Amino acid sequence: MEQRTAQVKRSTRETDITVRLNLDGSGNCRSESGIGFLDHMLDGFARHGLFDLEITCKGDLQVDCHHTVEDVGIVLGEAIRQALGEKKAIRRYGSMLLPMDEALVLCAIDLSGRPYLSFEETYTVDRIGGLDTEMIHDFFYAVSYSAGMNLHLKQLSGFNNHHIAEASFKAFARALDEATMHEPRIDGVWSTKGTL
Repeated sequence: MEQRTAQVKRSTRETDITVRLNLDGSGNCRSESGIGFLDHMLDGFARHGLFDLEITCKGDLQVDCHHTVEDVGIVLGEAIRQALGEKKAIRRYGSMLLPMDEALVLCAIDLSGRPYLSFEETYTVDRIGGLDTEMIHDFFYAVSYSAGMNLHLKQLSGFNNHHIAEASFKAFARALDEATMHEPRIDGVWSTKGTL
């Protein structure tokens, strides 16, 4: 099967971002967002989804992390959408119930082309490293809308904020890997409409 790759660039007055993504990779990641904790989360996403991912971002971090995190989500979502192409013969749906110590996070995805985010997580600190915890929601919102995916993330247990965040990114990776897998029993797209 031909490898599914994308390269997306986006430049604004707030950020300058390039993302290279291979959905059929081996988990290699090089992320340089300027936010150490975000890079750590993106590394976990790539490794556990077996995606090859390169991200470079120059953002206005002297303001705060908002523009950088949101815009990285937008560009990553666009790269996922482009790499999937016409979505022929993919499983479309994916889910993962992922534990990380005391934290347990559920992620479910439908690559339907209809963007929607349901996000039920509670963070008890304002920041983890250089990442504002409220931006975790905004990152996944940006990815889901830019990629055109229905994305549900639900924290079932947990109190350690690092564990909750990391379980979320890894669960997202595993669910996305499943949803993008080749399904040999179908020719076109898995939809009664004939399109996704």
